[in-house]
Amino acid sequence: MLVKLLKSKIHRAKVTETKLHYPGSLAVDSKLLDAAGLLPYESVIVADIDNGNRLETYLVPAEPGSKKIIVLGAAAHLIKKNDTVIVLSFGFYSPDEAKTHKPKVIVLNENNDIISRI
Repeated sequence: MLVKLLKSKIHRAKVTETKLHYPGSLAVDSKLLDAAGLLPYESVIVADIDNGNRLETYLVPAEPGSKKIIVLGAAAHLIKKNDTVIVLSFGFYSPDEAKTHKPKVIVLNENNDIISRI
């Protein structure tokens, strides 16, 4: 049996842009992806702190150091520019792995700078 646990989290990211007419995904500064232990094309849940919307999509890397968080495709109907979001990724772990697992979490400020790592 495997247990589903939080693997990675980007907390309080500010959406910098939306592009409705684009195949759906979420573009994130590749340095932020690395810092959170997230991979290009990894499945994520995005929770919008401002309006409560939640959606599942996948990640694409944005320019390193750009601090961009871009909502692409139909999700732009649910999440708007300047909204604050949480990006969550989950993994499956054995019970033994679960006992010692620690998720990789980064917390951002309003400029998408990393202010803490948990």
